[in-house]
Amino acid sequence: METLLKRISKCTECSEYLTLGVNPILTAHPKSNIIIIGQAPGLIVHNSSIPWDDKSGDTLREWLQLSKVSFYNAEKVALLPMGFCYPGKGTSGDLPPRKECAPLWHQKVLDLIENAKLIVLIGKYAQDYYLGKLSKRTLTETVRNFNEYLPKYLVLPHPSPRNNIWKAKNRWFENDVIPVVQKLFKDLDL
Repeated sequence: METLLKRISKCTECSEYLTLGVNPILTAHPKSNIIIIGQAPGLIVHNSSIPWDDKSGDTLREWLQLSKVSFYNAEKVALLPMGFCYPGKGTSGDLPPRKECAPLWHQKVLDLIENAKLIVLIGKYAQDYYLGKLSKRTLTETVRNFNEYLPKYLVLPHPSPRNNIWKAKNRWFENDVIPVVQKLFKDLDL
């Protein structure tokens, strides 16, 4: 795994499209119990080089009831975004994750993780990539039907503050889904 992560850290596959340059941000270990697959690092994470080191990460850890110590212990949790580098700013937020990373690197990383108990798919990009035809038409439908994907996958919306409007419109998520998620993570005993 260490050799592969070093190779990824030197990847320049999409460097010409990255306005702030290459900075692949991910963590993984052969013993990772949980694999969290998100979108791509934001600007704050790009600058700190620590995955989920922002308000989205705070919300995600709250949803999962994971301490920072457990969350950042790669032997417990692998953090694998769809795009490893900050994709840049778009007109209404960050650009989508670069499409090169997942097909180029994900399976190589996943093949080295021995016994993952759960893969958490955060946001539509990860859900569409991993669920394929099983993904529903919208993220809302996919998340509402989260039980269909367990025990292998847990599907969640992105915990970004930009999704506060979605959360306000979909109160069932925090009322019905989050308690199940927290019990699931408590049972995993990380």
